[in-house]
Amino acid sequence: MNLKSLRIVLIIATLMSSFFCYSQIQLSSEEALNKFIELNKTIEATFPQNEMRTFRRESFSESQLKMYLTQHFKRLDLIPHIKDNHVLKLDTYLHSANWFRLIGMPKESINSYKIFFEYYDTNEQNLTNAEKKAYLKMRTFGYDMLADNYAKVSYLDSAAIQHKFNIKFAKQHNEISYPSSINNYGLFFYWTKKDLETALVHFHKAYDIIVKSKFSKHYLLGSIRDNIADIYVEQHKISEANMLYHKNFEFYKHTINVDLKSLDIARLTSAASQYISTTLALNHVNKANKILIELDTIINDPIHKNNLQSSSILEVLKVKEALYFKQKKFKHAYQIASEVKFLEDSLNSLTATTEQKWLTVVNSIVLDQVKQNFLMETNLKENKIKRQRSNLWITTLISSTFIILLLSIIMRRRQYLTIAKNKQQLAEQWLEFTALKNEKLNIEIESKKRDLSDFAINLSQNQEWAKALANKLEQLKTTNGRNRKKLLDDFEQEIQNKIKFDHDTENFYDRLEKLGDLFYSTLHTNYPNLTKTEIRLCSLIRLKIDSHAIANLQNITLASLNTSRYRLRKKLNLSEGDNLDEFIQFL
Repeated sequence: MNLKSLRIVLIIATLMSSFFCYSQIQLSSEEALNKFIELNKTIEATFPQNEMRTFRRESFSESQLKMYLTQHFKRLDLIPHIKDNHVLKLDTYLHSANWFRLIGMPKESINSYKIFFEYYDTNEQNLTNAEKKAYLKMRTFGYDMLADNYAKVSYLDSAAIQHKFNIKFAKQHNEISYPSSINNYGLFFYWTKKDLETALVHFHKAYDIIVKSKFSKHYLLGSIRDNIADIYVEQHKISEANMLYHKNFEFYKHTINVDLKSLDIARLTSAASQYISTTLALNHVNKANKILIELDTIINDPIHKNNLQSSSILEVLKVKEALYFKQKKFKHAYQIASEVKFLEDSLNSLTATTEQKWLTVVNSIVLDQVKQNFLMETNLKENKIKRQRSNLWITTLISSTFIILLLSIIMRRRQYLTIAKNKQQLAEQWLEFTALKNEKLNIEIESKKRDLSDFAINLSQNQEWAKALANKLEQLKTTNGRNRKKLLDDFEQEIQNKIKFDHDTENFYDRLEKLGDLFYSTLHTNYPNLTKTEIRLCSLIRLKIDSHAIANLQNITLASLNTSRYRLRKKLNLSEGDNLDEFIQFL
């Protein structure tokens, strides 16, 4: 075996050894579960899953974010090693999907949602009826959020398909998720497609369903009403929008958010700000002022003040600015405008800084995760290497021996096939050489035959001339006196003409062949059975020389020329209606 083959053997043996070793050091289900519980306790101590701050970017410092992401990825890596514990796995996948969505990582959220749904569909039969019922709401919510994520990454067709699927799924159950899924589909048309009419149709449909159902006081009612009002504003239906914003302001003042277990100050502030804006648009300045005073009273209450977000403060400042302008209190309006500008700049700067911080931390976490996985595998290998060594060497020895034998057989087989192939190629080359040689000999034979034919024709013509000359010689013998001398001179002149004619004719045909190389090539290619005399006849016809001149050039009679033309027509496969001269002119 050569060096390359030995190298292949070593690589394969190493891979098999690594695979064998890796298969022996996998975490047991119990070990993975214990590690998962420890990680969960550490995470919950700082950022509990049931608190909203866990799902907000601004809640994390850079070090906290790095720690949280690291622990979260470790937790996800442990799940595949845990057997059963289906609820624990489903909750972890769902939490991961929701967390990634709310902190602005839609692609990671899509992956987690897909894993959640795939795991649920595979293991639904292992869940109790109570667990299935509990996951019903989570699944409908997850389907909606998956569609929303698709829209955020511009997979619009996938988003539309997912929305339609969820509406059909939610309709099967008499739950709040049905009008919620229709409302979310409307938001898809409103925010993503910019199709106000279609969005409004879905919002009204969701609103009608919820008003006529047992959920008529549900918090979703305010969201749908707000969506309808927003579209009315864009359609310049200010009065209709103002009425809906008023209803929402009253609704949020007295409705407890189930998740927050308190008033939703952000929604209340937004509803009030929109109510004030539309009231000002209707030129009801005093009414707008009263609403603003009421809003200030609510948000400055110590109970709610700590829950007020920067975005809500910005909304309030903007409507104050608009109100002061309407009241012509330009100095106050200018002061508020300065505060708005400062706060907007601060929020934009904070957003940019946060985005950069998250990008840096996420990249760092990916590298740390790879490093951590490597260290974990290394530690596990070191702990169990002693009991693996004997099995490893035996497996490697057997595998290497088998591979060496296999490669030896393959190399011999390849060598045999190479020799056989070379022999076959040599045989094929010899056959090709023999065929080419035979073809060359046949061409030479055909050429000799044509030359013999031309020689025979010339010999025949010379014999006829010799007979004519003999007749004249006999006539000369019987002639006396002056006539004898004249016949003798004619006889001598005819011999000289014959000599000169043969020489001149050869020169003429040599020049003709040089000037008509392409024509000769065409004749040889298309009609290889033509004699040299017949090719010359074709050349003379192509030069449009009349029959008498051709007969003189070839030193034959007109009758002999006609016979030659007839034979030429046969070899050119011309019918009786074809004109030989025209045919040759167009070759």
